[in-house]
Amino acid sequence: MKVGISIVLIITSLLMIVLVLLHRGKGGGLSDLFGGGVTSSLGSSSVVERNLDRLTVFTGVVWFISIVALGLLLNR
Repeated sequence: MKVGISIVLIITSLLMIVLVLLHRGKGGGLSDLFGGGVTSSLGSSSVVERNLDRLTVFTGVVWFISIVALGLLLNR
């Protein structure tokens, strides 16, 4: 059980790093390399950016839950 949660934690940690780097910052960021820099003319988020936001939040929630679960398992 501990090994499985540890693997999930490692995978989600690496995925969080990649997803955060893909987000567009003030200066563009790495998302411009993959075509994520294209936005709509009204200044709202594109579909790609909204999906990236959702994926980042979901990955962050899984990451947080795995940290809490691993902490509870290690304290027993």
